[in-house]
Amino acid sequence: MTKRIPVILDTDIGYDMDDTWALAMMLKSPELDIKLVTTDTQDTTYSAKIVAKMLEIAQRTDIPVGVGIDFVQELKARNYEVSRNQAEWVEDYDLASYPGRVYNDGVRAIIDTIMNSPEQVTLICIGPVPNIAKALELEPKIAERARFVGMFGSIRRGYGGNPRISAECNVVCYPKECRKVFEAAWDITITPLDTCDLVKLEGEKYQRILSCQDPVIKAIIENYRVWKCLKTKKELHPDLCSSILFDTVAIHLAYSQEFLEMETLGIRITDDGYTVIDEKAKKIHCAMNWKDLPAYEDYLVERLVK
Repeated sequence: MTKRIPVILDTDIGYDMDDTWALAMMLKSPELDIKLVTTDTQDTTYSAKIVAKMLEIAQRTDIPVGVGIDFVQELKARNYEVSRNQAEWVEDYDLASYPGRVYNDGVRAIIDTIMNSPEQVTLICIGPVPNIAKALELEPKIAERARFVGMFGSIRRGYGGNPRISAECNVVCYPKECRKVFEAAWDITITPLDTCDLVKLEGEKYQRILSCQDPVIKAIIENYRVWKCLKTKKELHPDLCSSILFDTVAIHLAYSQEFLEMETLGIRITDDGYTVIDEKAKKIHCAMNWKDLPAYEDYLVERLVK
């Protein structure tokens, strides 16, 4: 195998299910050398508990966990309810018991990991990016020593394949911070809704996941069954199909573009959270179409169950 790619994962795990699937995929990707996992947006301590418990189950407590900027008090002041959608799975988990390293300042951990690495680090971001914007503010040189890969935006198609673009969640939550990150000096590759919104496992493919006895896969299904959003997403059922697996595509893009058609486009972030094509904006590598989506789904299943 070629040399592994040093990566940091920045995730808002614990809100949509796809982050949990993506973390499992990353753990099962031998191409990646995981240096750090940080939690971003809303209750980052709660999210860190999910990461830490997953890493313990995977027997990967060599991986440090970083607690990102916490927004709970700010959200409460705005009368915004923090929905801890997988809280039942970690209600008895003590983050202090994690056998590996826990950094209470996840932003500083990101900076130090990038700046101290002898090689370029790939920063995989699958949530909004307040942590990354703050890291750039504190140490702009990280953009010279890392590349950025993420799940962001809606360029020609919106949620559910809608021909009208959407204000995608990872952008619209913090558009100013996202603009700062997108305008930084690093090379950027993204999967927008145009491609990642189409990934869902059903039928025989999903049944292989469901019957897998691997502890990490069983942990995904446990989380899926307690995931609060199942009450509103009636088209999803843990016995029949996966949730939409947006973030797995970003993990894949960290080491391969095999199944995807890429375009390099000028992308501008608007104040209201849209990602629009603008030839004057910074050029971003965008996964705009699938070469073979069923083949990617087969690949994903094989990777998860091995």
